[in-house]
This record gives sequence, C-alpha cells and structure tokens, in this order.
Amino acid sequence: MTRVYYKEAVGAFIVFDVTRAATFDAVVKWKQDLDTKVQLPDGSPIPCVLLANKCDQQKEGLVNNPAKMEEYCKERGFTGWYETSAKENINIEEAARLLVTKILQNDKLIHQNDSANEDKFAIDGKKSDEKSGKSCAC
Repeated sequence: MTRVYYKEAVGAFIVFDVTRAATFDAVVKWKQDLDTKVQLPDGSPIPCVLLANKCDQQKEGLVNNPAKMEEYCKERGFTGWYETSAKENINIEEAARLLVTKILQNDKLIHQNDSANEDKFAIDGKKSDEKSGKSCAC
C-alpha cells in the first residue's frame, strides 16, 4: 500500500480469513507495511488489532490454540486479537471497542505531553495565552 492510504491513521485492523491459510500468511506482511508507513507522533506503531474472521465457519486449524495466537500477536506487536464473524456480528463491537480504547489512551498521552510544554508559541511568535488586545472576535 502507498503511504497515502495510511495517512493520518491512528489505529488499524488487520483481518484474515480462518478458512484460508494464505490470508493468515499475509498478516505479517500487512503488519510490517503498516508499521513502516505510519507511526504515532512519538514514533511508536499505531495500535493494530488482528481479526480472525469467519469464525462461524469451518476453520483450517489457524486459531484453534488461543494461547499460541496470544503469543503470535504479542511477538508481532498487535494490540490484541479476536475471532470474528462479520456475517453473524460476532465480536465486531468488542474488537472495535478495544481499538478505540487504545486510540483514546494514546491520544490522551500525546495531549498530556503537549500540555507539559508550556513554552509553545504560534507561528506569529505569540504564546498561546497572550491576548491580541482586541476585545471582540471580529
């Protein structure tokens, strides 16, 4: 994918099909591509949740061992993973909630760091707390 595709992303899902092993093999490539093309302002990777989709269908043994999946995700820097079914609406909301929670945590940390820097000033050279002398917003 081009960098423009990821522009201003703050979180991501990577989805594979539990009925097709080839889609699981591509997960590492997608994660590497994501991590090299988009980062948080501090340089760390954006949160990414792995979704094992079509859990309502016959699996090819890909996610039959949750402990191995946890280890796989931890080693590769995923925020977490869920077995999902878009068709049956299984774990879709839970996965989204996890990703949004992590995004909001990161946003809060970033803004805490911003407020810690009290010597900020705008391009016009004025500090943010300086008033322009005008009494109205016109």
